[in-house]
Order: sequence, then structure tokens, then C-alpha cells
Amino acid sequence: MSDFMDRTLHLGYANGSIILFSCLVAVLGIWYLTEKSLCVNNIQKPREEIFYWVTILFSNTLGTALGDFLADSSGLGFSGGALLIGSLIGLVVLAYYFTKIDRVLLFWIAFVLTRPFGATFGDLLTKPIEKGGLNFGTIGASIILGTILLTLVIYTTFKDKKRDLTVNLE
Repeated sequence: MSDFMDRTLHLGYANGSIILFSCLVAVLGIWYLTEKSLCVNNIQKPREEIFYWVTILFSNTLGTALGDFLADSSGLGFSGGALLIGSLIGLVVLAYYFTKIDRVLLFWIAFVLTRPFGATFGDLLTKPIEKGGLNFGTIGASIILGTILLTLVIYTTFKDKKRDLTVNLE
């Protein structure tokens, strides 16, 4: 849909991002007004599920368009786009731990930001050096990302076990 808006409709990634962001905000607004919550922990009604999947559709497409805009049109390139979005995700993490901002709102902000981060970081790892990438290719990038994922899973597993042990000792 992002490429359709950019290449077929000639809207450009920036305009496509604005349109998709507006659609995403509209869906979230209607969902909230209808259901009085945007929490995804307990979706049970078909209407909630429709809102959820429409939100996923717009957020994924927005993420692709925004990632393409940052990497191709903004002048930031793959590394600058990944750094910008990664920094914004970092701010969301800080907001989670150090503010009282609604957790559901922070979830959706982080959820949306992971899409352009994935697009720009993935391109940074796979694209040739002359195009601003690191030229690891898809296999190399998969190994790097798999290692990062495995490391985080192991870390959180041991962190949770240590916390559980501490709680049981008290």
C-alpha cells in the first residue's frame, strides 16, 4: 500500500505517511469512542478484533511508508532513520519507567515505531555500502538479528528467574 501510494498515486512517502497516520489516528479514535479502551490484553468481541486488525494494517503500512521516507526522502539515510526511530523508542521506554503516561498509549506508540525502525534497520544491515547500508545481506542480517533476539530472550528469562527467586526467598 505504501509503494502504491508513492509510485502509483505519486503522493510521495511523506504525504503517504501523513495520510496513513491520519487513518491510524482515526481508527484508534473510533475504537476508543466505541469500546472505551484501546487495550489489547483482552480482545473478545468481533468488533474489537476488527478494530485491532485495521489498526495493525494501518500501523504496518505507516511504518513502511515512514521508514521509506526517512531512508530515501528525508536525507537521513538508513542509519539516520534507524537512529532517529530507535531514539524515539528509547524515549518511550524512559516514559514507561519514569512517567505516569498511560501504558496503553505508550504501547501503541512503541508498536507503531517498531515498524519504521525494522524497515530502516533491516535496510541498513542488508543494503550495499554504496547505497548507505552495511552490506551484510539477508543471511548476515538474519544472523545478527537472530543473535540480538536470542540474547534478549536469554536476558529476560534469567532476569525473570532471578526476580522470582528473590520474591520466593522473601
